[in-house]
Amino acid sequence: MRKGLQELAKEKIIIVAHRGTAGGNIPCNTIPAYRTAVSQGADMIEIDVDKSADGELFIFHPGMENPHLRYSGKIGRLTAEEVRGLRYVNYDGTPTQFSLNTLDEVLEEFRGKCFINVDKFWSNPEQIYKTVMRHGMIDQVVVKAAPDGGVLKILRELAPDIPFMPIVRGVHPMHAELMSSGINYVGAEVLFKSEDAEVASESFIDMMHRDGKLVWVNSIIYNWRDQLSAGHSDDTAICESPELGWGWLARRGFDFIQTDWVSMLSGYLKENGLLYKTLP
Repeated sequence: MRKGLQELAKEKIIIVAHRGTAGGNIPCNTIPAYRTAVSQGADMIEIDVDKSADGELFIFHPGMENPHLRYSGKIGRLTAEEVRGLRYVNYDGTPTQFSLNTLDEVLEEFRGKCFINVDKFWSNPEQIYKTVMRHGMIDQVVVKAAPDGGVLKILRELAPDIPFMPIVRGVHPMHAELMSSGINYVGAEVLFKSEDAEVASESFIDMMHRDGKLVWVNSIIYNWRDQLSAGHSDDTAICESPELGWGWLARRGFDFIQTDWVSMLSGYLKENGLLYKTLP
């Protein structure tokens, strides 16, 4: 990749594709979904990692076996060979031709092509870290979590060089501690239910930037009852107003926007002069 994360963030808003771009017969968390997202303008893909009973790492969101595979068991109780025999279903619940990809396959496919947010890292941190290192992609990945003692212990002892972003809600009381923690603290993912939350303020974002840190916001919705960015969401952008949804986040100064609608977000930002902070 030509640019590091900090360098790219100085030039443009970093678009993150939540589980890739899925639709029709293309399931999420598959290489075709990730390729589609990158082709539509994603700078980063978010992947979920699970593990088979005999220790192979697969790309899959734990606990989603029934809706995504129509399988009532757990990936973690199957051998790698058995996992390879499963097939994703499409939005109508019809089996597709797509099987689960391994972490090795995804890392190799996207080496040098985009950044990767490795979700569910904390279930198998040592094995995932060693896999990332084996592919030589430590500067291409980001991991995130609530910054509790267990998480920070893992980072200090196992992976102090892996780019880390704490997930904070409303306020970020650990900024100073993380600045001097010896881990690779690159920024924070912020969640807020109100526009006047500290972590949604321009003063907070300016402070993070002065300290060389980036700020990640989500326009995705897991559960509409639990808004992650005070209603400035994909749903708002598509159903009501892109300016109220994505525009508010972009104009506020956030460095990352994670979305389920890469093409529409990218198009909106370009058309309104919001994608680039400097000339491309």
